[in-house]
Amino acid sequence: MEAISRRNIRPLEDVSYNDGKLYHNSISLLLAHEDKLYPGALIASLAIPWGEAKNDQDEGGYHLVWTRDMVSSVSGLVAAGETETAVRSLIYLATSQQEDGGFAQNFWVDGEPYWKGIQLDEVAFPILLAWLLHQQKTCLKFDIYPMVLRAAGYLIRNGPVTQQERWEENSGYSPSTLASSIAALICAAQFVRQRGDEATAKFIEEYADFLECHIEAWTVTTEGTLVPGIKRHYIRITPSDINNPQADENPNQGTLFISSQPPGEPAEFPAKEIVDGGFLQLVRYGIRKPDDPIIVDSVKVIDAVLKVDTPVGPCWHRYNHDGYGQQKDGSPYTSWGKGRAWPLLTGERGHYELAAGGDVKTYIKAMEGFASDTCLLPEQVWDEADIPDVYMFLGKPTGSAMPLMWAHAEYIKLLRSTDDGQVFDFIPEVANRYLGERKQCKSLEIWKFNRQISQVKKGQTLRIDALASFQLYWSDDDWQTTQDMLSTSTKLGVNFVDISISDNQQQSINFTFFWIESSKWEGHNYTVRIS
Repeated sequence: MEAISRRNIRPLEDVSYNDGKLYHNSISLLLAHEDKLYPGALIASLAIPWGEAKNDQDEGGYHLVWTRDMVSSVSGLVAAGETETAVRSLIYLATSQQEDGGFAQNFWVDGEPYWKGIQLDEVAFPILLAWLLHQQKTCLKFDIYPMVLRAAGYLIRNGPVTQQERWEENSGYSPSTLASSIAALICAAQFVRQRGDEATAKFIEEYADFLECHIEAWTVTTEGTLVPGIKRHYIRITPSDINNPQADENPNQGTLFISSQPPGEPAEFPAKEIVDGGFLQLVRYGIRKPDDPIIVDSVKVIDAVLKVDTPVGPCWHRYNHDGYGQQKDGSPYTSWGKGRAWPLLTGERGHYELAAGGDVKTYIKAMEGFASDTCLLPEQVWDEADIPDVYMFLGKPTGSAMPLMWAHAEYIKLLRSTDDGQVFDFIPEVANRYLGERKQCKSLEIWKFNRQISQVKKGQTLRIDALASFQLYWSDDDWQTTQDMLSTSTKLGVNFVDISISDNQQQSINFTFFWIESSKWEGHNYTVRIS
């Protein structure tokens, strides 16, 4: 570490408020969380949260690899000026990627999957890391292109609904998952275009456009009740079952099940009334402007509903009605509790404040204040009046994981962002596409077998996707006349046909498939109405 600090580490002490003490300790902690037998494998934490209430049968703890946490960790090191660990992690991710392009929810350091949920953001993050290192002009020592292409294909084939969002509990349309997916796809397209494959690059970008132009329709309620006068704001997630191809995509509808509630307490809530700060990632990557009216109102909502003031500064809950945290009397979380405030979310809120042109001092000082005397940042801090008998003090660590590498990385990135005067994770290529005149963006609606939409707007392009080559037989006049089109293949495992919907189209689009390889008809007709 001594040699690394002299040669590479950026001098960010001047933007800290404790002479760089937490900064340098954060770097050391991140480096220490890399496995020594499997280079590049950084675990989320050496801690087992509420270990005093666990037994030897609880094998996992936080000493596992999550691609989300690991990419956050090594990008924090990159922000500090240390890139070698990130290169090892990217190699590790490339060797841990599954055949279909996805990544396990988490895995042991040897790459063996532990939990096996599908989180689309965890497929997106390795692409974002690859692009970060590419932009840093870092020598990768291997060809990252196959991993990027497989991951992009996975996102396109399996999205837009994620089985789990970043809090690992619910399926549906998540603002934070959509943000990372859009950003990753735009980055992937840059890699592809640099290889001279314009057709594949354009296809990837157009799928990102499809996601981007649906963000508000999928994740913004128009019936907000949490803050008087604010009807439109982002919600945590619009629930949707990945196994239901005709799910309701209306964020005003749906019920969200929230686990870990105390016995006898309700566990189901209207989805439109549950909020988190995940939408801030839209600003972080350059998909939405910080002064976007819905973003601004949504910040007001999370500040009103999730913010906690502590003696050292503000902190935020993950979402309202969270059950993952210390119980009300301060006893350990077992299978239920009450979600407490997360210091890393102070970092995320600080990044937004920087993007919006505000003062970040409060957020940096708060994160430094949340750390223990030995400079360890916890996952959660106590958010109520002190309970000295169980060592719970407002703004101080609970029994949750400590240190949490995600929080340490977020702190480093907040220092770097402050020093640069721009959010470290901001991606100019993303912002250039979505925050300017948007001339490149395609107005696209996509029908595919895991998302069988019922309507398309006039003037849009209806893209019909399938995972095998096909001849599409279709009609725009109730089968009075028919047309047939051969699907276009891609290098991403997707075949597609585009139908342009004219501004004067009235009747529905009807279609069916003839599968080329099996020489069989689909045996079913599909209909998409014009709206």
